[in-house]
Amino acid sequence: MALSGRKISILGGGIGGLASAVALAKRGAKVQVLEQAPEISEVGAGIQVGPNGMAVLRALGVDQDVRLKSVQAGGMALVNGVSGSQVFGLDFTRFADDQSYFFVHRADLIDILAQAARDLGVEIKLLQQADNVNIKGRRAQITMRQGNVVEPDMLIGADGLHSKVREALNGAAKPFFTGQVAWRAIVPLETKAEEIARVYMGAGKHLVAYPLRDRLMMNIVAVQERREWAAEGWNFEDDPTNLRHVFRDFGGAAKNLLERIDKVYLWGLFRHPVAEKWHRGSVTMLGDAVHPTLPFMAQGAVMALEDAWVLADALDKVDDIDVALVNYHERRRQRVEKVVEAANDNARNYHLKPGPMRTAAHAALKVGSAIAPNLAMKKFDWIYNYDVTK
Repeated sequence: MALSGRKISILGGGIGGLASAVALAKRGAKVQVLEQAPEISEVGAGIQVGPNGMAVLRALGVDQDVRLKSVQAGGMALVNGVSGSQVFGLDFTRFADDQSYFFVHRADLIDILAQAARDLGVEIKLLQQADNVNIKGRRAQITMRQGNVVEPDMLIGADGLHSKVREALNGAAKPFFTGQVAWRAIVPLETKAEEIARVYMGAGKHLVAYPLRDRLMMNIVAVQERREWAAEGWNFEDDPTNLRHVFRDFGGAAKNLLERIDKVYLWGLFRHPVAEKWHRGSVTMLGDAVHPTLPFMAQGAVMALEDAWVLADALDKVDDIDVALVNYHERRRQRVEKVVEAANDNARNYHLKPGPMRTAAHAALKVGSAIAPNLAMKKFDWIYNYDVTK
């Protein structure tokens, strides 16, 4: 039997949930997505999809649609935020086509995956907000906001940072504040931007900017180290003058972008351990529900895509769900733990304060980008050259 005809419900209609729905439906499963929002949509935000993410999208049959809606990255640059001088640069055009890297609006990727799911017969049910998830025996009982109880044959929790499925499997989460907050915004442009991601670095802070949607929008994520914490979540609006004040010493292109922001969202960055228990009976989870990742490696959405593919593959190989879910866990845990740790470590590299350490680090980066640009990319081959579909 494997997946043919198997009924599976997915809690959450984000990138991971919809990718999982497509991967499962392509293998013959009867899939239902339970989404709490009134429509499948996403507030404005960009994401980066590296070669490992594109490998999954290719296997799902949507890579060409994603390419049409994305900006193919031509490179990345580390920039001194105050002076505007470039510290380090990488030219992505030197790499093979299957190593392409893309900037995509999250809403566009959601739309593409949702349409692919519907085309495969996936049922997407909206306004399905889960208040509580209990696991009775081998099955989940989901108590919805309306008071009804849903008992799916199999449940996949793709319900994000505040996952009810994770809580049912592992108890209440105990994340801790990292001492960092992040703002995100999208700025419309009058002329097309370069196909480059720039990281503007400063003491205890940095700002990332890259283009979206035919290069006529700039996605901005700005991070500051500070003691005052902010709530964890993407939808807390802040005053743009607060952001401009924090980055008031930045000049050049970064300053121009900051001055153009008229709407910005702020959230606190919290570290969550990778979940100890990933499954019980016919219940499992993927993406941020299992391994929330700080945004310093741009791999959060891509890890959810990889999870979705591996989970579907594991379930399709054997009829025994227990064996399949153990296999899924074993294939994913070590990799996601390594990515989470890499993201945790990467922030401090952007936040060096003026002094001998920053001078030496920036000098080494400049020399490295000039004489051995390929070495920097090879450092992350373990991320980008990894193809879960093979």
